[in-house]
Amino acid sequence: MATVVGLDVGTTAVKALALSEDGSIVARAEREYGLSTPRPGWSEQDPEDWWRATEEALAALDVGRPDGIGLSGQMHGLVALDSADAVIRPAILWNDQRTGAECAEIEQRVGFERLVRLTGNRALTGFTAPKLVWMRHHEPENWDRIAHVLLPKDYVRLRMTGERAIDVADASGTLLFDVARRTWSDEVLDALEIPREWLPRALESPEVSGETPEGVPVAAGAGDQAAGALGVGVDRPGPLSIALGTSGVVFAALAEFAADDRARVHAFCHAVPGAWHAMGVMLSAAGSLAWLRRAAAPGEDFSALVREAEAWEPGCEGLVFLPYLAGERTPHADPDARGAFTGLSLRHDRGALVRSVLEGVAFGLRDSFDLIRDLGMEPERGRVSGGGARSELWLKIVASVLGIPLERPVAEEGAAYGAALLGGVAGGVWADTAEAVRACVRTSGEVEPDPGWREAYAGVLERYRALYPALKA
Repeated sequence: MATVVGLDVGTTAVKALALSEDGSIVARAEREYGLSTPRPGWSEQDPEDWWRATEEALAALDVGRPDGIGLSGQMHGLVALDSADAVIRPAILWNDQRTGAECAEIEQRVGFERLVRLTGNRALTGFTAPKLVWMRHHEPENWDRIAHVLLPKDYVRLRMTGERAIDVADASGTLLFDVARRTWSDEVLDALEIPREWLPRALESPEVSGETPEGVPVAAGAGDQAAGALGVGVDRPGPLSIALGTSGVVFAALAEFAADDRARVHAFCHAVPGAWHAMGVMLSAAGSLAWLRRAAAPGEDFSALVREAEAWEPGCEGLVFLPYLAGERTPHADPDARGAFTGLSLRHDRGALVRSVLEGVAFGLRDSFDLIRDLGMEPERGRVSGGGARSELWLKIVASVLGIPLERPVAEEGAAYGAALLGGVAGGVWADTAEAVRACVRTSGEVEPDPGWREAYAGVLERYRALYPALKA
């Protein structure tokens, strides 16, 4: 049988995954690396660490010569190279917060409405373009050396194949890409005075971007969110990908480009040729529950905390949790937003706090869900992944708040799984992404919305949405 490999160049580690042609997992390997925070709010890595970890992870798979390799990884990071392809400075990562002033400058230079029309997004500190503008302002000697700009997984591609390339999904998160036309935006590049020749060729995700020295085709790949959605079968309009990890993501495939006029959800090219996706992101999903455990129940098992929450009815007798512990992205794009419990009474115990956190996160996902519906999407069901998906209670709450059934994918390997599917298409194992999904992606079980809970949550959602403007004021 054919074997395909997916690589996910993440923030903390490279994950390598080998699949057979029916989607069964043949081997896994992971190699970690460090993160540098030289100043408050800064987040950097040495690209050489990604390549070293990649080589070690591929060797640990020990599956011989695969039929294809697909790449995925952390989005938005800036890898600046000189004319000899040498790294100029440590990569500035997606979670680096140094570029607030540059974001304001970009929106002023391009114009907010024009920027959203061209790129599908507003300027956020995580994106690549503000990092480049920051380099011009603060490191002019490094700026003058730039000959090429890559994203993290694309640096691994360069080392693996000698080719400089990017996929349209990852390019969409640079703020330099015309997302509707699936090409670099000359208008934005001109406005920001960034040379187009610095940027790599942009390919559709399953296209062959190069070959390894052994002749293995390497797919263009995709950013981690698009690859992860493909890996759970969200390759077409209909099902949603709902990630209940540290952050929360609601991801919908779109048949045509559509952007929220206030850029409250991201609009990117999808990993499927000719398709797009809309994505809402909340910054503290399962991270909110982890925070509560650290603060109120250190060392307690998560399952025990959730059992305590089961004793409370929907709405927790008026207790509402706002999950903005690390600021928020969707729908408010406010790094200074903060979390809150409101409606506390003497009757509330630890289980009520837990239940309120589970519900508050579900309401945060509902904000993204409704914005995606406003773009003309009518989701049929959700494919849910991440640590929070292990809780039946939490899934029932989310299903009831969103009003759709939720399914669990059999394989919960995230972006590496989707990257492997792309590698298989590039290697000819499957004809296209649709065939790869049909051959490999399976779900197990379904959690239905509870009609009584849906009715109860309607009023609580209204109170939840009133909290942010009230506390902001």
